[in-house]
Amino acid sequence: MPRTLLVAPAGHQVGLTTTCLGLVRALDEKGVRVAFAKPIATRGNDRSNDLIALGSTLHPPTPIPRQRVEDLLSDGDDQTLMEEVVAVCSAAAEGADVLVVEGMVTESGMVFSTRVNTLVLRALDAELVLVAAPSDQSPAELADALAIAAHGYGDPGEGRQHACVINLVPDPDPAALTAWREAAIAEHLLPVAVVSRREELMAPRVVDIAHWLGARVINAGRMAQRRFRDVKLCAMTVPNSIKVFAPDTLIITPADRDDIILAASLAVLDGMKLSGLVLTGGVEPNARVMELCQPALNAGLPVLWVEEGSFATATRVGNMDRRIPADDQQRVELTMTTIAEQFDRSWLRAIVADRRATRLSPPAFRHKLIQDARANRRRIVLPEGTEPRTIAAAAIVEERGIAHCVLLGDPATIRQQAKKQGIALPQSLELIDPVAVAPRYVAPLVEARRARGMTVDRATTELGDAIMIGTMMMHLGEADGLVSGAQHTTAHTIRPALQIIKTAPGCDLVSSVFFMCLPDEVLVFGDCAVNPNPTAEQLADIAVQSADTAKAFGIEPRVALLSYSTGTSGGGEDVDKVKRATEIAARLRPDLLIDGPLQYDAAIMPGVARAKAPKSPVAGHATVFIFPDLNTGNVTYKAVQRSANVVSMGPVLQGLARPVNDLSRGCLVEDIVFTITITAIQAIQAKRDA
Repeated sequence: MPRTLLVAPAGHQVGLTTTCLGLVRALDEKGVRVAFAKPIATRGNDRSNDLIALGSTLHPPTPIPRQRVEDLLSDGDDQTLMEEVVAVCSAAAEGADVLVVEGMVTESGMVFSTRVNTLVLRALDAELVLVAAPSDQSPAELADALAIAAHGYGDPGEGRQHACVINLVPDPDPAALTAWREAAIAEHLLPVAVVSRREELMAPRVVDIAHWLGARVINAGRMAQRRFRDVKLCAMTVPNSIKVFAPDTLIITPADRDDIILAASLAVLDGMKLSGLVLTGGVEPNARVMELCQPALNAGLPVLWVEEGSFATATRVGNMDRRIPADDQQRVELTMTTIAEQFDRSWLRAIVADRRATRLSPPAFRHKLIQDARANRRRIVLPEGTEPRTIAAAAIVEERGIAHCVLLGDPATIRQQAKKQGIALPQSLELIDPVAVAPRYVAPLVEARRARGMTVDRATTELGDAIMIGTMMMHLGEADGLVSGAQHTTAHTIRPALQIIKTAPGCDLVSSVFFMCLPDEVLVFGDCAVNPNPTAEQLADIAVQSADTAKAFGIEPRVALLSYSTGTSGGGEDVDKVKRATEIAARLRPDLLIDGPLQYDAAIMPGVARAKAPKSPVAGHATVFIFPDLNTGNVTYKAVQRSANVVSMGPVLQGLARPVNDLSRGCLVEDIVFTITITAIQAIQAKRDA
């Protein structure tokens, strides 16, 4: 995902879409490859994508329908919603340097827009641009409102500041604009644009009012080009009406006021640029009068006719939706150009030039997992094929095209379990009876373990275990990966792989990582499941393996080897082991950012890092955390998981020639789905490295 700006409202009717239009144009003028997305649809007529397409060469993807959003939110399924948001934005952002995302606005009967915008901000690792518009507020009052809105989105993060656009400022005087800017700065907000209210940007065409009123067109004239900035209700005598005839004015008058119609026509012929006439009252205008007015009509004067009376019509015109119609290219162009000029040039340059450390959010991570797995579907064997959660997960994976699943188990039992759960098994889902196929793996198993004294009888016994059959399928190239553990221990799942598959070239041991899905980013913790007390050499190997795993899954590896001491602040055997491991890992892989020993707070918190390890290339921004032993790692990952309500994926095993992954016996269907997905991606990576 490129650098992302979430443009969100701090109030009602702030001109959110027009601000996005101007920002897209401003970035485009800087030579930036800019993209736009509105991931969540507005109720009713949603014009944002149409307007962007009208004013640029961009064609944003279709937003998520509002009903779908509300259904997911009512079910408490924020995760799926954010995955879909990431999917929409990823499609829009392909090939771009900067992505502008239009947030949700608060609509009638809706109270969740700020919450959803906050989730989107985190999911996209975006920077916030708040848009506010004063009504009767002073600069200080509006700045207070902006600050309150900004606090709702939380801390912007190290080295970042919430930006704001103050839109529709009523006084265009330079001193007044400066006052608005200074008020925002006083609230620790970065004002990147202060845009004065300009009537020319609000002026609809006569054709727009015709559609709004449902008017009958008596004379089209230049209704598609003419705009009105003022509306006058005219029912006085001609001498008293002349004063309301002014350029860019829409005249509303009863259809039987022949004198006003004739006077307006004469004014047009005299060079007055009236916008048009709206004839009211449901009375047909006099045909002979209209013939006399024909020269003015030929000159382009639009004339509309409505059933309602003049006052009711004027009221409806006053309540007209002044948003830009989806086909008004002239107004789109004027709006984009005008607002683009108001953006701070230095801020735009910083957006382009700044190469801040990126964070991969959990929804973005999950979306990437699924997309990567779909790109090259692998065959994943599931030895616990009759286990209900495994059946449900396999059906989901198969249906979504993530991987090709093979369930090992009695087919009749599998179908019965699926029926109990109301699961329709996809036809492409493979069901294999392990009892029926076990005999054909006896000879290959004897051959594979001949050096260890494997016999036919012993092989026959071991192949009574479906996990051994699944492992042999991988050994013979009939499967690309294996997932088990919903009913079995970690040791039971891993043992056959260690015996048959063995480690990958260049790896001396098998280790594990957990993907820790924090609210704002995904971190990698290793080794928290396999090696009880690794040596310095093994710790270095775990660090390198974990860095490569992180990179394979789209996480930029910045590796911190953890200890109770940072740098040279402490000593002892345990600290010395981490120091040696860091030196070995750095020597093995000089291309990686690796540092240690680091305390956890110094590794993850920029403020602590500046005090404890100011010269470290990793401290404060680590993404891969290597624990000194299994005791520390397992306790820490579970403490983080349970205390912070963090989703953890794993253990993901690394170092095997073919991927095998373990499940927690308390896992959910969703956990199995993502473990299968991770295994499929590891299988793709293993095939590339082979």
